[in-house]
Amino acid sequence: MADYLVKSLIDDGMFRAYVVDATDTVAEAQQRHDTWSSATAALGRTLIGTLLLSTSLLKGKEKLTVKVDGHGPVGAIVADGNADGTVKGYLMYPHVSLPLNEKHKIDVKKAVGVQGMMTVTKDQGLGQPYTGQVPLISGELGEDFTYYLAKSEQIPSAVGVSVFVQPNNTVKVAGGFMIQVMPGASDAAIARLEKRIKEMPMVSELLLDGQKPEDILQLLFPDEKVKILQKMPVGFKCDCSKERFAKSLAAIQPAALKEMIEEDHGAEAVCHFCGKKYQFSEDDLRQILAEAQAK
Repeated sequence: MADYLVKSLIDDGMFRAYVVDATDTVAEAQQRHDTWSSATAALGRTLIGTLLLSTSLLKGKEKLTVKVDGHGPVGAIVADGNADGTVKGYLMYPHVSLPLNEKHKIDVKKAVGVQGMMTVTKDQGLGQPYTGQVPLISGELGEDFTYYLAKSEQIPSAVGVSVFVQPNNTVKVAGGFMIQVMPGASDAAIARLEKRIKEMPMVSELLLDGQKPEDILQLLFPDEKVKILQKMPVGFKCDCSKERFAKSLAAIQPAALKEMIEEDHGAEAVCHFCGKKYQFSEDDLRQILAEAQAK
């Protein structure tokens, strides 16, 4: 089955819970950017966290951008998410593969670094985007998304994100969960949930065992009333186009465009998010230059 996310309500509104299988989404990002194991896990976890944020916080055509920069070997990681469950992302240095950590897992913390920030910019189509920024507290990213939600959105939450990378750098499974604590939640219910999350295996291990998002929900809330509100497809999708790049070219200095025409005899634009390449001939560039100068 293709990737999907389940939205649910627990015990008539004590919690909102979201669980996602994002295996194909992260696998496509790995293939597009040729990421090595540590970079794959870091980018994958960021994409999963961005999916959980965007599908829970956004409506309609709103979108958000997550930037993680902990000054680690992978450099800055950027992901864009939409309310419709599509996401795209990239990182500065895809060829990073570090030794396993003391738990014999991929060392995401060392790859990402902790000397930096997580920045989330929400574009609600109102002109001025809203930006929230928090320091990275873990570098493992699940805890960092949790901290962002508590500090910038004032939503007490728990976020888990995990990616299982195979020895050849491909993605076997990837997924995550986000639980938001609602105002009606009792202290006892929160304590029970915290205990279960601590005892629960990583989402990637559950997916490897054949568990679906609905099964993971039942593991998190075995004794509570779980009401599934929506199952929605999610996936990696880039909205780049030659027209968009033409607009960007039109915004640069005329002298730079002339140089591309006279010295390079054309230009190639490469999308950061998906790696797609667009060719602009001399004639294309002359037309862009003429239209820019006519304005």
